[in-house]
Amino acid sequence: MGVGPGKLWSLLAMAGLLVSSARGQQIQRLDRERAETMLENVSSDVRKYYYDAKLHGLDWDALVRETKLNIAKAPDAAVADAEIAALVERLNDSHTIFIPPRNVNTVDYGWQFKVVGNHCFVTEVSPKSDADNKGMRPGDELLTINGFIVDRVSAPKLKYAMSVLLPRTRLQVELRDPAGKLLQLTVDASIKKHSTVAGLGGSSWYSNQQIIDREEAWLKARAQYKELGTELMIIRIPEFLQTGSDVDNLFKKAQAHKTLIVDLRGTPGGRVDSVQSYLGGVFSHDLKVGDFVQRSKTSPIAVKSNRKDAFNGDLIVLVDSETASGGELFARAVQLEERGTILGDHTSGQTMESQLFAHSTGVNPVYTYGDSVTVADAVMSDGKSLEHIGVEPDRIFLPTAADIAAGRDPVLAFAATLAGVTLSPEDAAKLFPSGSSNE
Repeated sequence: MGVGPGKLWSLLAMAGLLVSSARGQQIQRLDRERAETMLENVSSDVRKYYYDAKLHGLDWDALVRETKLNIAKAPDAAVADAEIAALVERLNDSHTIFIPPRNVNTVDYGWQFKVVGNHCFVTEVSPKSDADNKGMRPGDELLTINGFIVDRVSAPKLKYAMSVLLPRTRLQVELRDPAGKLLQLTVDASIKKHSTVAGLGGSSWYSNQQIIDREEAWLKARAQYKELGTELMIIRIPEFLQTGSDVDNLFKKAQAHKTLIVDLRGTPGGRVDSVQSYLGGVFSHDLKVGDFVQRSKTSPIAVKSNRKDAFNGDLIVLVDSETASGGELFARAVQLEERGTILGDHTSGQTMESQLFAHSTGVNPVYTYGDSVTVADAVMSDGKSLEHIGVEPDRIFLPTAADIAAGRDPVLAFAATLAGVTLSPEDAAKLFPSGSSNE
């Protein structure tokens, strides 16, 4: 079965991603009160700050009352948290989500997956993980997780459920290997226990390891580049974070090359001013990308060209199913202005602007939680929003299951040939190994 808008609750319940107590058991009073407090604050944030004051015509107050009743009947805290997530999901908005209290312990599934075209594939398997020991391999087509079909609609919802809302210690997966053999696997995740930074403990305290992980993630999110002679330079942008001289220096280097490839595959977005800085580096003129349509006003998304350091040569932008938000704004702006060629897979269609709101409840332990609320819709210069639509590349070019299994990158290799550079898919995959940096 697939997963459509407004179906997160049924997905969680039926897929077995909820950790429910025995049928008929009722949530503990303290857990219920905590969930009701979270519901009140999250629903209030949506009511106050959501970009559409009419909330798409939903009777929000009635839905909140219904959710409160469901919390009272929930068997445990996990189901109560899922009720809040299901309420927020009614908005069918990519950037409005509930962020429940974090657990000190983290779950590592030992494998990653990504949608490619109309299929979903396992892209990474950690050595010696249970997934590895059970025979899961990169290039296997992922058909279902706990009985639910994994496709473009369900994949992001499943990832949210698995990584944020309700991390699981065991999953049932159905795979098809490159030879066509069907595999039914029960895969265990590993649990990493960490000591807390302070206090007497509790499910919301950040651990030392989590702080270290955040710092490492920040370093990995910095742009990287490779120069292949005078013909080609490639910039890989894991996330839009850099601005100012950090961006200017990249385009100063690019000026010495005939062609520039900007790789936005897997780029989830980031800071708006960073997107504007990068766009200013590929346009020799100022331009209006579109508008942020907010609750009470409309603000232009303007780009000021860095004329002195802007790159004026041939431009190729790589995108895939996980290119989102700022990455989609960048790619579509280039496409609408006919500045370059967009190559790869259809993007995710998640292009709203959101704001994070943090809350806490309890004394000891203190539970920290929050929500992301969409405060603006990004409408491009052609008058259209990319939300739920995404960017259609000028040329679709996808890796095959065999490419994924072999660790090849045929998309980047093909883009290099357009620049007159011979680059094998094997060598292309080695240009930006995980964690590499030019720093």
